Amino acid sequence: MTHHHASIAEQLKTAEQLCLQRGKRLTPTRRKVLEILLQQKRSVKAYELLDEIRRVQPGAAPPTVYRALDFLIEEGLIHRLDAVNAWSACMDAGGEPHDLLIICTQCGAVAEFSDPDLSRRLAKKVASAGFVLANHETELRALCGKCYQQAQPQHAH
Repeated sequence: MTHHHASIAEQLKTAEQLCLQRGKRLTPTRRKVLEILLQQKRSVKAYELLDEIRRVQPGAAPPTVYRALDFLIEEGLIHRLDAVNAWSACMDAGGEPHDLLIICTQCGAVAEFSDPDLSRRLAKKVASAGFVLANHETELRALCGKCYQQAQPQHAH
């Protein structure tokens, strides 16, 4: 896992400032979705988000959550993780863009990295196969250290 760079309050403040600078609005629903993802520190599925949102907005419908997710992705505040069909907060939204995301397929932990050289090499490989990358983020499915340890058979002494 990457280090927890800033408190949730600081991260929400950064998100508000980024939106304001871009002439966008971090509505209460968008803010709540982002806050939930920041609190979870892992990938979260849409139905989990909806359950959490309904604790504060009992009538919230799936389109409300999906619209908030779409906005937050557009603004670079969260990541859409196709590998596990979930979303996670960008833990450093005001910093360098992340082009490499490593996702634990067991617990949903996410690590964010920026490696422009690797991304360029990957884009060249993709191009040599006659394709063009559709997304600037590359996702890798993996097991975090904790889940890997749990998956190993226990040796008898």
